[in-house]
Amino acid sequence: MFVFWRSRSGRVFSCVLLAAFASGCANLKALTSAPAKGPQAAPVAAGAASSPFAATSERKADPAPFKPFDDVIKGAVRQDGFVPVWRKHEKVWLEIAPTLLDQPLLLSVNIAASVGERGLYGSQMGPAWLASFRRIGESQVQLIALNTHYSADNGSMRAAIEQGFSHSLLGSAAVVSAPHKTSQAVLIDAAFLLSDMPGYSTRLESAFRLPFGIDRANSFFEKINVGDELTSLNARIHFATSRIPAPPLRAGGDPTPPPPKSTPDPRSLFVAYVYNFLKPPAEPMARRRTDPRLGHFFDVVTDLSSDLKPNPRMHLVKRWRLDKQDPQAAMSEPRQPIVFWLDKNIPPRYRPAVEAGVLEWNKAFEKIGFRNALQVRQQPDDAEWDTMDARHASIRWFVGADVGFAIGPSRSDPRTGEIFDADIGMSDVFGRGARRFIVEDVGRQQSRPHIDGHGGVVHGAGMPWERGGVEACNLMQEAAAEMNFVLDVLEARGDIEPDSPQAEAFVHAVIKDTIMHEVGHALGLKHNFKASTVVKREQLRDSSFTEKYGISGSVMDYNSYNLPLRGEAAATINNTTIGPYDYWAIEYAYKPIDPADEEKELTKIAARAVTDPLLSYADDADSNGVGGSEGIDPLANAFDLGDDPLDFHRKRLQLSRELWQRVQQRQPQPGDDAQRQRRVMFSGFRQLGRAADLVGKYVGGMHAVRDLPGTSERRAFTPVDPAKQRDALRFLADGLFKTDSFQFEPEFLANLAPDYNEWDRSGPVSVPGAVLQIQSVVLNRLLSAGTATRLLDLPMYLPKSERRDLISLAEVYSTLQDSIWSELRSGDDIAQLRRNLQREHLKRMQVMLTKGSSSLPPDALSLMRMNAVDLQRDLQKATRRKSLSVEARAHLQDSLALLNEALKASMTRG
Repeated sequence: MFVFWRSRSGRVFSCVLLAAFASGCANLKALTSAPAKGPQAAPVAAGAASSPFAATSERKADPAPFKPFDDVIKGAVRQDGFVPVWRKHEKVWLEIAPTLLDQPLLLSVNIAASVGERGLYGSQMGPAWLASFRRIGESQVQLIALNTHYSADNGSMRAAIEQGFSHSLLGSAAVVSAPHKTSQAVLIDAAFLLSDMPGYSTRLESAFRLPFGIDRANSFFEKINVGDELTSLNARIHFATSRIPAPPLRAGGDPTPPPPKSTPDPRSLFVAYVYNFLKPPAEPMARRRTDPRLGHFFDVVTDLSSDLKPNPRMHLVKRWRLDKQDPQAAMSEPRQPIVFWLDKNIPPRYRPAVEAGVLEWNKAFEKIGFRNALQVRQQPDDAEWDTMDARHASIRWFVGADVGFAIGPSRSDPRTGEIFDADIGMSDVFGRGARRFIVEDVGRQQSRPHIDGHGGVVHGAGMPWERGGVEACNLMQEAAAEMNFVLDVLEARGDIEPDSPQAEAFVHAVIKDTIMHEVGHALGLKHNFKASTVVKREQLRDSSFTEKYGISGSVMDYNSYNLPLRGEAAATINNTTIGPYDYWAIEYAYKPIDPADEEKELTKIAARAVTDPLLSYADDADSNGVGGSEGIDPLANAFDLGDDPLDFHRKRLQLSRELWQRVQQRQPQPGDDAQRQRRVMFSGFRQLGRAADLVGKYVGGMHAVRDLPGTSERRAFTPVDPAKQRDALRFLADGLFKTDSFQFEPEFLANLAPDYNEWDRSGPVSVPGAVLQIQSVVLNRLLSAGTATRLLDLPMYLPKSERRDLISLAEVYSTLQDSIWSELRSGDDIAQLRRNLQREHLKRMQVMLTKGSSSLPPDALSLMRMNAVDLQRDLQKATRRKSLSVEARAHLQDSLALLNEALKASMTRG
């Protein structure tokens, strides 16, 4: 069958997948190469490379006299405002007055609707530029992205900057009318916006590895809203590819991601763009410089006014313009509050929790003299305007086939850092996810998730449009696994019942907590991955403390849930309010300060980093490393809790064992989700995967502080206490290397059936495979070049008097080897889990012995060879034992042969 629909202009569109099939076409060539009717329909061949230069409308070849303005717009309807728009059926023109030419405007493109999988979701913010229209001769108007990365105050340097650095072309359009008799404005064809200006085809190719191209003939404008300060055009853009390649003929062929699964025909999809032309403020907001002792997103400007500055780069805090109505009053309403609109697609039952998460931040603004700085308004159900326009900071609810996260990005004026737009996206995992894990009645998780270094499920593309920042927050994507685990434990204990008031309260608490985090991003705050460590373990067990102060020093951390051990006192399970760091960061960015006193006052505010331990700060680079390096501070982590992360992960190991014990004792019930038992099992594995990575940071770890030169006596880097490093090594060896941590009843494993309604059903669960993933994370960390380098360098960071009892690289390598191969000395049989671990260790040893590494220190390679010789001797003795199982004896003989070959091999060290 065919599906037809009519746009508001009256133009009729047909669903391309069915049209293609009905005509018997093998591809969409006919669709993507149809002759254009007018310049706005000029097609771009599917699969063709998309570029801004394709974003043009047809130019006049002959500068003949233009049609009179009134003749062109005869019968059209005008919408007056910042950039006036004329529309007649499918034809749309922008009215460009001379006063608009060569004047800066803020241009952004948001994604209102998308594919619904692999990172390509609706309700997402796209790229933004400071732009301007400029006229080229008589027949063309270009839309230019202005280069704002370089600036100068004096005229001579401004000229040099203009000559030295280029602007970028976003699109161009033909002039289609003579100037208006009165205003001298001309009309340009708006069809140049029916293009891939935001570069979305790259995201599609990244997700599917298919050359999707713009089909302009089937792209159109849906609705247009024009006001005094904003012109917003909603466009529905059709992407198509002519064919889907056949999969490889043989197993092991080149892996190719599958084509889109959420669309009826994978060759065709629509993406909704919202173009925003925003009038910039008449007077730019005053700049405020960042301070690295606390974390704000920033715009970077290189000021070349003078060559006397050693570093001309300025980092400008991203913040909303917030001025008091009464500047002299200690407490005042703002002239213009920061208003978050709740999109009408948010389910009504969750709106109070979302609103509470936004308004919680007013506590921080009240501390600096603003009453009702943040406000929440509800978009009416019959509203025609889109909250993705640049007039409305919004919070939107969106769905996807594989989605599980929330984001809180913003857009700013790159010249000053002034935030002008923010759109928080909320996945339905907030409500549906929490209920799924309580009620078990809808949806399902992957039965065999990949456990990455942080214990999270690996997903698709992120936000490639962002420059120079970690502005795409994937809190809910990571927190979903954390939430699964907590709810699984609570349900297994019988502490939470499906559809109970407790379950409803939990859902609302999750939503409020996450919204507080995302609103923090929208206000300009970065992550703080040390905030969770400022709360003591004893305080986390005190409900009176957690109810008043929360469970962390900041909602900008990825905080784990405060789940007690069996028999422990229960307190607040997640954050209920903003923390001391949040008050501090808002004060620095938003406190009204006299310009003459600003530098002194900001320095004073930032200096509290040294004196107040509640203000510890570390961002994504500290937690995860940057530029190929590793995160080295074990206190800077996502998803830990309390002042001793090592103790926290010991506790999570106990909770995982408890969960596995309880789920094995529970008999499956009629009506259970087919994936229930598998999901609960892997919920514990995710926790241990995260622990493997974060506990490994202690070994060779360095505590880091962000004090500026001359502001304190603290060391920038301090080696982790050797006793703590050895404690972490013991935890990994005893908790994650031994088989006792992974005991499952045969009857339990035998009943982990797949969901037979799913095409991609999996077979029996391989516990050894899941265990080895976790153990491999440990080996990767402890045998890495970064760990080796730091362990060898540790003595250099301490005076001689403090070098006693330092942990060495030799000790780490030997401890690791003794633990992994302990059966060689004890004489015990070697279980399958242990054989897998030993093979994985030997594999890494072989690589180091035969291939070396340009990044590993030579001492590390020498120590590994020495350990290999010791292991060779132990293997030779162990192979003579007749009491071992045949599998163990075969494993030892094979291991000895492989090691002998590696020790004999020649190697050229890098």
